[in-house]
Amino acid sequence: MIKILALTRYSRRGASSRLRFNQYEPLLLADGINVKVKHLFSDCYVQALQQNSKNIFEVLSAYSSRVKVLLFNQKFDLIWIEKEALPWLPYWLEKILIRGNVPYVLDYDDAVFHYYDHSANSFVKGLLAKKHPQLMVGASLVIAGNKYIADFARKSGAKNVKIVPTAIDLDRYVETLPFNIDKKLPCIGWIGQNSTANYLLPYKPVFEQLISENLAYFSAIGIDSHTLGLPMSPITWTEQTEVKSIFGFDVGIMPLEDGPFERGKCGYKLIQYMACGLPVVASPVGVNCEIVEHGVTGFLASTLDEWEQALRVLVSDSNLRKRMGQAGRQKVEKEYCIQKTGPILSRLLLEVAKV
Repeated sequence: MIKILALTRYSRRGASSRLRFNQYEPLLLADGINVKVKHLFSDCYVQALQQNSKNIFEVLSAYSSRVKVLLFNQKFDLIWIEKEALPWLPYWLEKILIRGNVPYVLDYDDAVFHYYDHSANSFVKGLLAKKHPQLMVGASLVIAGNKYIADFARKSGAKNVKIVPTAIDLDRYVETLPFNIDKKLPCIGWIGQNSTANYLLPYKPVFEQLISENLAYFSAIGIDSHTLGLPMSPITWTEQTEVKSIFGFDVGIMPLEDGPFERGKCGYKLIQYMACGLPVVASPVGVNCEIVEHGVTGFLASTLDEWEQALRVLVSDSNLRKRMGQAGRQKVEKEYCIQKTGPILSRLLLEVAKV
């Protein structure tokens, strides 16, 4: 039995930590890997982020606890870090704390390095731009959620880079009756957080047009859409109900800007929609172009006109929605579920730990 210390950013309430770490614990344990998860930020902190609020005392307490964990890491065979151990602090400090003979693995599902090297703040850029490349060089393994992140790691000098996409657990995505079973119009839906809700705003005119023609209605899981001025029915997110909520959609959407950070996203919401047998419409940015097979599992749309046309086609043809949804589910079963990625992750961690 090998022992791994997993330093996640959040508890299960944070999607990145839940999906890249927590959901794998039972599978890894079955392979003789005992993972001890220590999250940085509390659930209270995560909840406050949804309200665009931060508590400085909560942050200081979190960093203090993380430093203590790092100082006593020698009883583990491997340290598995979500992105970085101490966000917004310099490389040299992490280097001092991640000391000794314990190898470390970095796991990325977002291009968070661009918060530093593309920062408009000259102080942040000067102090932190090279942090992630330096961490990557010292890592025994960099696990990247997509090719964009993997390419960045290799260009930074990382000696061992592997791609493991963000995935869902098929056992959770079993068809269930949605909340709105008596609906009369197709539902076009989105799931996310306040931090990504702005991607929806440019498409508000498209949503309003389809609603005005009584062709569809829109729902959003995880945000207060009314406060944001979006014509979407808000649905509260919980880990227990999110799958049931998504099954209430008829089409899943993922609009994005085409920027460096967006190119590093892992398309998780698309995978969720497809796991629920939904056709999707997405911006052709980054990994979205790999997940969505245009005309097969859904549509890639760049302009507002393309978005409107794609949505019109899908809401008007239930048979097409069904065919595309089935194709999407099959793709998830082949590539984007932990039943496929779990054995790969287990092998990678065992190889690095060398126990």
